[in-house]
Amino acid sequence: MATVRIPTPLRKLSADRDELDISAANVSEMIEKLEQECPGIKDRICDENGEVRRFINLYVNNEDIRFLDGKDTKLEDNDSVSIIPAIAGGI
Repeated sequence: MATVRIPTPLRKLSADRDELDISAANVSEMIEKLEQECPGIKDRICDENGEVRRFINLYVNNEDIRFLDGKDTKLEDNDSVSIIPAIAGGI
């Protein structure tokens, strides 16, 4: 089971839970199971083609999945998955 950290902007979909334990073989399956647990969260993470939105970063054990196997990145017991929305700003 992997622990998925839910960022503050998405906690309204997770009943204010900041972490969820999800049993999944890979990130893609984790997103599907997360959607079952928190309806509507997949639309915030993925675009209409099912790909992770460009302004959402997913990390497995502090490694960006874009530099691993993307949504096919395997998950093991005790892995930590962080959903990090990009923050834009400037002067």
